Amino acid sequence: MAWDMYQEKILDHYKHPRNFGHVESPDLTGAESNPLCGDHITLELKLDAKQTTIEQARFSGDGCAISMASASMLTQKLQGRPLSEVSQIRRKDVEKMLGIPLSPVRVKCALTSLKALAQALSTTPTPLTVSEAPEEAPGAGGGAA
Repeated sequence: MAWDMYQEKILDHYKHPRNFGHVESPDLTGAESNPLCGDHITLELKLDAKQTTIEQARFSGDGCAISMASASMLTQKLQGRPLSEVSQIRRKDVEKMLGIPLSPVRVKCALTSLKALAQALSTTPTPLTVSEAPEEAPGAGGGAA
């Protein structure tokens, strides 16, 4: 089954997270917790000299395999990207990175790092708004997923 490949990818990122640790003198920092699962992710970003592009992205914290893999994959996606592009990352992008169907509880785990990113970007000219509404139900409001 194709999901096996994605599950192996998630386990690999969980056991061997990419970009785990801290950035020396980060320009932007955001943290988010998911009390339902006990996940906590802190995201640290170092920007280029013009303050427009992410040079380095690292995360720290702990949590379940989905939250840790999501943070690991997200930091890989962020590095070298302009803030204007990063501010367009949405829930569907995180779900696509993970590649498996997620229950409502697991969606919260997967979005913990994205919410940390939103917090980090909240003070920039290109903030990120994270919607909790399912992608399939536009206009459903921001209720819990």
